[in-house]
Order: sequence, then structure tokens, then C-alpha cells
Amino acid sequence: MPRLMDMGLNQLNSLLLEMATLSQEAVSASIDAYDRGAKGDEVRQMSNRLRSLYRQVSDLSMEMIARYQPVASDLRFLKACLEISYGFFRYGRYALDIASVLDMFGDLSKCDKRFVVETAKKTQEMIRMSVDAFARRDVEMARRIPDMDDVVDERYRNNLKATLRTKGDVKCSLSATLILRYLERIADHASYIGESVEYIATGVEPKLD
Repeated sequence: MPRLMDMGLNQLNSLLLEMATLSQEAVSASIDAYDRGAKGDEVRQMSNRLRSLYRQVSDLSMEMIARYQPVASDLRFLKACLEISYGFFRYGRYALDIASVLDMFGDLSKCDKRFVVETAKKTQEMIRMSVDAFARRDVEMARRIPDMDDVVDERYRNNLKATLRTKGDVKCSLSATLILRYLERIADHASYIGESVEYIATGVEPKLD
């Protein structure tokens, strides 16, 4: 006979999977808007929806902890839900920041966007892996994410160094640096989600940076 708590756990899992899909779409739409020079109005809607879902996950998790006083794997899952849902929410928030770059800087059509777009592809791969690792509870996949995070970090640092060495267009340089910083933060959250997946599966607490 199913436990009453299982209904709540299934609901949480469904909410997180909805967040996972939406957060991937938000980041993809933001990079596409930057690359094409388009407005990112749909990204704002997705970010707002992710905020609402994050609150639902938080409220339901805390309600279940208070009502059922779970232990062992159930408690680990509920604790991890809070971290994972926050990561998905931050994907959406940084996607909105990326889409807002055009509002700050205006026309960027003359900028060389290739380095940013290439970095975005690596970050989007990390997002996909973090989502798949959660959906499948795939610890091995989750453990591969930090190595990819190092690549994104290095690209961000290399861009900063190149910006300091060269005298390029200020608007192009600043907009690229901002977006790369947002991508670097998205990559960090992908790593945190990977650590939470491992915690669900093994009970190993995520390491503190």
C-alpha cells in the first residue's frame, strides 16, 4: 500500500522535472536572443514561472518534513530538492540577465559573439547533464559535471585577460564579459545540482567550497 508521503514525493519530483525542462529552455532562449539581437520577453515569463515553481517546491518540502518527519533516503531527497530547485531557479534568473544585456547595451550586431556562444554551448551541455543526472539518479554523470565547470571557468578568465590586453569596442567587451560571468555562475549551479544528485543516491554530503 503506497504511503501518504509517496504522493508528496512524486509531486515534488514532477515539479522538479518541470523546472528542469523550463530552465533549459530559458537559457537556450536567452543565448539565442543575444546571438540574434532579439528581445528576450519570453525569457522573463519563463524566469517568473521558475520562481513560482521554486516556491512551490520549497513550501511542499518543508510541509512534508514537518508532517511526516522523514528519515534516511526520504529526508535526503527532500533536503536535496531544496538545493536542486534553487539551482533550476537560478538557471532562469541568469538566463533573464543574459537576455537583458541588449536592454543595457543596445545594438550588439557588430560584436564578435563566437566565443560567448561557444562557451554557452558548453554550459548548456552541463545543464542538460545536471537535468539528466537528476532524472535518472545517475551518479557517474553527476560526477563528470565539475570537470566541465573548470572549462567554463577557464574560458571566463581567459576572456578577462584578453579584454585587459586588447583595446576593443567597450560595449562589445563589457557585454561579453557580463554574459560569460552569468554562464560561469550557471555552470557552478550545474555542479551543485550534480553534488545533490550524488547526495540523494549515496548520502555523501556536498562538499563546501
